[in-house]
Amino acid sequence: MDSGVPGAAPIDVSTIGDAGAPASVPSTPVPWVRIVAGREQDVRARRSPRARSVMVRLAVGLAAVLVVVGVLGAFAAQWLAEREAVNDAATVADVLAEAVVQPAITDALADGEATAVEEFDAIMRERVLSEEIVRVKIWSPDGVVLYADEPQLIGRTFALDDAQREALSNPQTRVDISDLSEAENEFESGTRLLEVYRPVWAPDGRELLFEIYFPYEPVAARSADLWRGFAGVTTSSLLLLVVLTAPIVWRLLAGLRTEERRRTALLEHAVDASDAERRRIAGSLHDGPVQELIATTFAAEGAAEAAARRGDEHTASQLREVAASVRGNIRVLRSLLVDIYPPGLAAAGLGHALDDLAATTRSRGVTVHVDVDPDVTHLDEADERLIHRVAQEVLRNTATHAAPCSAWVALRRDAVAGDLVLDVSDDGPGFDADGLRTRETPGHLGTQVLVDLAEEAGAELSLATAPGRGVAWRLRVPAAGRASAPEAGS
Repeated sequence: MDSGVPGAAPIDVSTIGDAGAPASVPSTPVPWVRIVAGREQDVRARRSPRARSVMVRLAVGLAAVLVVVGVLGAFAAQWLAEREAVNDAATVADVLAEAVVQPAITDALADGEATAVEEFDAIMRERVLSEEIVRVKIWSPDGVVLYADEPQLIGRTFALDDAQREALSNPQTRVDISDLSEAENEFESGTRLLEVYRPVWAPDGRELLFEIYFPYEPVAARSADLWRGFAGVTTSSLLLLVVLTAPIVWRLLAGLRTEERRRTALLEHAVDASDAERRRIAGSLHDGPVQELIATTFAAEGAAEAAARRGDEHTASQLREVAASVRGNIRVLRSLLVDIYPPGLAAAGLGHALDDLAATTRSRGVTVHVDVDPDVTHLDEADERLIHRVAQEVLRNTATHAAPCSAWVALRRDAVAGDLVLDVSDDGPGFDADGLRTRETPGHLGTQVLVDLAEEAGAELSLATAPGRGVAWRLRVPAAGRASAPEAGS
């Protein structure tokens, strides 16, 4: 069976508790199963968030949003700028094709005659080429460059790409962003250009491809303008949202802190009221019914002695039985008083309170040995209540499910970590602990109480048991960094 405690070696249940105490538990080690993993709880973690920390988080969140919006805005501005440039380039190409290029094309140019190329070049340089248009080409359908403003390209043949062939087969104006990696662009400068092409026709009806290139710099400039406008509107909107919501958040946090203080005061009042009520009930029982029962035992014993002196032994025997029964009820009531309100915990300390628990448990058929390390002093009130409550619940379970048996209660402080360690074990029949880790086993209400107590206090709770091997519980209370535990007895 997996112990559930990383690095923990199996333990011998019979060694837990009073040193040298006899135990009938077999010496075969039983591994620990960690039922509740303790945690270091900082008191500040339980407090309501402070307004300053919330505002800082809000500012950090705003900065993160601005970064995300800025990145997305840059992509959006780039896309919008390219769409605008594409539309403008297509419009310009159509106008130039219809107004300038188409009228200037001759059959001689389509045949590649040098004189026609020179005449067409003069028209292109005068009416088309400019700072906005950096390259002009006329292609034949088979990929021959019939004209280019770069003379070294004229007459060369390049394979037309799919978009160019599509523009010829289905006459249309196409615009692409060229990365200038093709062989036909070896004379282009820069890294990117807007490439526009559309079909034109020679006078004899032959289809040619007209292609012009636009510089990409205006696209980048337009993208920057769009991004600045988008970022400005978004940033101002977010800042306005923060300005409008900050007072609301601040007011809500102030209200939350006030309600938290009220809740804490209410809980403290409820705990004090519960403690006072238990004290009142215990006092009423002790001063009322218990004292009357004690008087009844004295009266019954006196009547029994009187009957014996008269020679009425039958009556005397019955009266003694009544007195013995009443004394038994008195012991039960006193055990109940310890459960309701342990006077030793408040008056004499945890050690005496554990002794009271042991005395109460002994009356139910369990031999209890208590060992409290002298170094365990000056405990926090919450830790005392938690340890007492856990020891009380374990001994109650022992008396209910394992009596008659022997039990050991040991309280010490870990020499390394400084944690408080409570070990409560018995040599009873034990049980299968596998179901407790998954909480799938029905019943075991007493163990569920222990689990709840440990979880609420942020303590570690471990169990070592097996059928016929006894039961050992270990509670480890962190020495520092834990928040105050809830009222254990409430």
